[in-house]
Amino acid sequence: MKVSREQAALNRERIVEVAARLFREKGYDGIGVADLMKNAGLTHGGFYGHFASKEDLMIEACQHALEKSLEGWRTKVASDPQQALPAIVGSYLTTRHRDQPGGGCPAAAMGVDVARMSPGARPAFTKATRQQFALLEGLLPEGTPEERRQQAISTFAAMVGAMVLARSIDDEALSTEILDAVKAQLLQA
Repeated sequence: MKVSREQAALNRERIVEVAARLFREKGYDGIGVADLMKNAGLTHGGFYGHFASKEDLMIEACQHALEKSLEGWRTKVASDPQQALPAIVGSYLTTRHRDQPGGGCPAAAMGVDVARMSPGARPAFTKATRQQFALLEGLLPEGTPEERRQQAISTFAAMVGAMVLARSIDDEALSTEILDAVKAQLLQA
């Protein structure tokens, strides 16, 4: 049965949304096309009507997740520019974020997968990373533009690295300690 263009667009949107969550939760190799489609409430056969390959879906899902992440940061900036940096760092470096990668930062959850994929996966990730650096730069009150950029890069890298490390170990107390230590270090400036 043929679906309308509107329904096809809604189906594609649903596939991308589900894939963005599942790729962050399970990784690129941790979920197959059939399970992605099942989770989207659609049949496996319809996949290739929307995407040329699983990697193409990963690229689009990554773009979607990165845009949502930036949108969340921009919301924090808009609601309270003076407290946006502590709010971003404070909400990022939490056990809740650690324990719910499907709704969390794409850099911490999908960065390794993107690095291992074809070069076509990297431009969206690069663009969003630059936007995150620029947003953080704008929140830093002191220093030359070069110093603020360097601090923005190191802040984001510390946040992502802390999250990856906290998710990678099997000691709950140490995992929480990592998040708390990096949060304290970043917020003391």
